[in-house]
This record gives sequence, C-alpha cells and structure tokens, in this order.
Amino acid sequence: MILCCGEALIDMLPRETAGGEACFAPYPGGAVFNTAIALGRLGTPAGLLSGISTDLFGVQLTRALAASQVRTDLAIRSDRPTTLAFVTLTEGQARYAFYDENTAGRMLAPTELPAIPADVAALFFGGISLAVEPCATAYEALALREAHHRLLMLDPNIRPGFIRDEAGYRARIARMIAAADIVKLSDEDLRWLEGPGETEALARAILARGPRIVFITEGANGAYGFSATDAVFVPAQRVAVVDTVGAGDTFNAGVLAALHRVGALSKAAVAAADGALIESCLRLGVLAASVTVGRAGANPPWAKELP
Repeated sequence: MILCCGEALIDMLPRETAGGEACFAPYPGGAVFNTAIALGRLGTPAGLLSGISTDLFGVQLTRALAASQVRTDLAIRSDRPTTLAFVTLTEGQARYAFYDENTAGRMLAPTELPAIPADVAALFFGGISLAVEPCATAYEALALREAHHRLLMLDPNIRPGFIRDEAGYRARIARMIAAADIVKLSDEDLRWLEGPGETEALARAILARGPRIVFITEGANGAYGFSATDAVFVPAQRVAVVDTVGAGDTFNAGVLAALHRVGALSKAAVAAADGALIESCLRLGVLAASVTVGRAGANPPWAKELP
C-alpha cells in the first residue's frame, strides 16, 4: 500500500447560481488528499494519514475517500473544524485563500502519529501540511522515521503566500528532500527553491541532495525525469483545459501507480531505475493529469478511463 500523508480539506470552488449570482461550492480536496484519490482510482492500494474532522466537511472527505477505494483507518479524527481553501481561477490557473486556524488537519501533533503497518511499501508527503505547525513537525518526523526502510516520495507543492516562516520552511523541505527517494517539483517550485537557471541543472542540484529520481513538471509543455544517469522528457497531452486544480497531484499518483504496476515500489528498485522505468512513470503521470485538467476541479481519472 501507498500511504499518503498530509492535508485533506475542502476546496470552495467558484460557481454561479441559477440566478446568475457568484457563489462557492464545497468539493473534497487538498494536494495529498487528491493524490490518494487518484491512486485509488488508478487501482493502486492507497491510504490517507491525516487529521480529519468529525464535522460535516470531514464526513464529506471520508465518504469521498471510501468511494475512491482509499483506506482511512490511519486517519486521526477530532472535533476541530475542517480546513477550507477558497479557490479563484485566472485563465484556468488556480489561486488559493486558506482558512486553517485550529483545524483538525493543522493541529495534528507528533504524539498522535500511529505505527505504520507492514503492508505500507511507500509513503508520499507534500502540500500545505509542511508549512504550518504543529502538523509540519509531525509529518517531517514521520518521514524521517520511516525513510530508512520504506520508499519515500515528496512533492512540496509550494504555496509562497501560505508560508509564514520561510527560513524554517526551507530548512524542513531541505531535510525532507535529503531523505526522499523521489522528489517531484513544478518548474515554479524548482525555481523558488533553487533560483533562476536551466531546468536540468537545477534538477541535478536537487538530485545532489540525496534523491534518486527528480521529476519536474512544466504544465502544458510536459514533464522531465532525471536520475544520476538519465534525463527523460515526455510532452503533455493536448487537451482543452478547464482548470489545473489537482493536475500535479494526479501526476504524482501516476508516477507511484506506474512503479506499483511493475513491482518497483522499493528503495532498491528506484535506486536502480533506468530510463525506461522513468519514462513509464512520466507517461502515466502526464496521461492521468491530462484527464484531470480537462474537467472542473480535482477529479482524477479511473483506470478504465485511460487508454
């Protein structure tokens, strides 16, 4: 099983009433939640470790996870409220305003972390849960505890406007990059971390910190995969874009699902990955993401929807 560790929240997406008034509609979301949903729909055994509220939005989240065949037995339940993310769209690009004070997800503490079952082969981390306390400390502690004997993938999914302690955040991400086997970054995230420069050179600087594979997504252009010996590029699928909500999260699921399909969900297999394996991860990631961007909100494809 792949255990996705991080936020589950409600995306308040812009809509219009029948009377023409602007409004927001609640949809289950969050970067890590979206990756878990996409994994479940792609037929990959998946679970979510997150702080989830017992409120009406928490019920909506757990029902959505169950409907996509994602386990929630490791979720930590509380009566604190659910995080809300109000989304605005500009030319299909999503921008977020988060309401996260004292929420079930944010207040997850290191002392609440469960033992990880033996059937968990890989862990995935990322999202806004790595930018706020106390949950950021909890997820980092879990990642560093488990990275010695389980495959670890990280996608920081950086939201600069959400970060209050930039120095502390950068230090945490650096430690987690060093512990990860796979790191995925958007081109914007890459340059926020490393500064200006050519994509491959910056990606190899990330590789030098410890990961075995680094994936870089460039939206409508496509995605790269780099290892110590290989550099692979797969172009994006050409689709009519509705919005980009959940695209990167779906890409992550495609990468992990591709590894699962060939029995490569292990530290040793990723360390030995060749160009063909990296390309298969890119192709499934790009293909799955192309479906997500073609429909409203974070709505990843089921395996039966892919060619």
